[in-house]
Amino acid sequence: MTPAPASYTSSNPADPADVLTEFTAPGPRAAEDAVARARAAQPEWRGAGARSAVLSTIAGAIEDATAELAALAVREVGKPVTEARAEVARTVAIWRYYAQAPYEPTGTVHEPAAGRGLLLTRRRPHGVAGLVTPWNFPFAIPSWKAAPALAAGNTVVLKPAPEATVCALRLAEIIQRELPGGVFTVVPGGAAEGAAVLGAADAVSFTGSTAVGARVVAAATARGVPVQAETGGLNAAIVLPDADIGRAAAHIAAAIAGYAGQKCTATGRVIAVGAALDPLREALAEAVRALPAGDPADPATVCGPVISARARDRVAEAADGLSVLAAGPAPEGPGWYAAPTLVEKVPPGHRLLTEEVFGPIAALLPAADLTEAVRITDSVSYGLVTSVHTAGLDAVLHGLDALRTGMVRVNAPTTGVDFHLPFGGTGASGHGPREQGRAALEFYTAERTYTLLPHDAG
Repeated sequence: MTPAPASYTSSNPADPADVLTEFTAPGPRAAEDAVARARAAQPEWRGAGARSAVLSTIAGAIEDATAELAALAVREVGKPVTEARAEVARTVAIWRYYAQAPYEPTGTVHEPAAGRGLLLTRRRPHGVAGLVTPWNFPFAIPSWKAAPALAAGNTVVLKPAPEATVCALRLAEIIQRELPGGVFTVVPGGAAEGAAVLGAADAVSFTGSTAVGARVVAAATARGVPVQAETGGLNAAIVLPDADIGRAAAHIAAAIAGYAGQKCTATGRVIAVGAALDPLREALAEAVRALPAGDPADPATVCGPVISARARDRVAEAADGLSVLAAGPAPEGPGWYAAPTLVEKVPPGHRLLTEEVFGPIAALLPAADLTEAVRITDSVSYGLVTSVHTAGLDAVLHGLDALRTGMVRVNAPTTGVDFHLPFGGTGASGHGPREQGRAALEFYTAERTYTLLPHDAG
């Protein structure tokens, strides 16, 4: 018996009675048909000049819609409006950056080892890029996957998270106005549609949970198609005694609870080294308590609602029974709000020290020295990003070689993305080539080697 189609609802996290959309998933066949249309459209999507011009036009169209898109992100995924505007600005920059990529060199020329002729390498698109994206960056993450894929000559089928369906469809309307039919398609739905997209595409890019990412990687590897999976983090902020404690506390508090901690780069562990513990303990507690929390439509808000009632409960369960050093105000109202929270004296093995909670909560941990701080940082299965706060470079140059996180940010929060540089982590934080920057162009293409000999070569 064929299972009934799944139904989904996307609601405003700040006011769950405000329903943006209710829809029935189209099913796996619709996703497979979208990939087939994309594959048929791909041969005509080749001219470098056309690709560059279209991506540049898309950037301008997104920029023109900034106010609308930011408001939509506030309403559908509860993103604080100041951060929503910043995400749209980053999205525009991503499309503009990759608009130049079609003119970049796609290969090299080499001399043959002996005799006449030429040896060439050339990077070519895979065909159809299948993308599965989360709800927390509803415009930036689909863009930093789709823009390089399109720039490299692929076509794209995107399956967004159900919680961000309206954002994805509005973004698609803007993009599709500038593209030939079939070049960029959004397939709404859930796991069944995502599996169908990824099971038919020629290259696979996924952002989401570690458990699902492992299955995506296994399935793509079995098919022999390129795959990348970005699957979260349990990130640490290391504070050395010589750091500017006040500045470090401000950075870390925002990284704990900005957008209610719903970022894979959010800070989940704060490691105070030696004499930094007491002053940091006081400054960070104050910063967490003072963090503006509430209505995401208020420009002053830093910590808005979490995405669902289950997410709110998950934060409360993680803090249950622990010593709470500081807790910000829990806004009143109908939304799914979780108070920014800093805990201490967390016992070894506790879920806060082993799992990504994905909410505005972090643990303060002491370390005797930098060596112990690095050991604590590396003690989890995740390896996405570490921030280090210090006044000198000795620790950065000589003390952090053992860190295995994919990114290290000095005197900066763990959050924040430089879209033109590689993004990704190790261990449970990711698999495969990095996203963004030139690394993305390499992922969405395959290198071929050509041997060209004269017709009369012996």
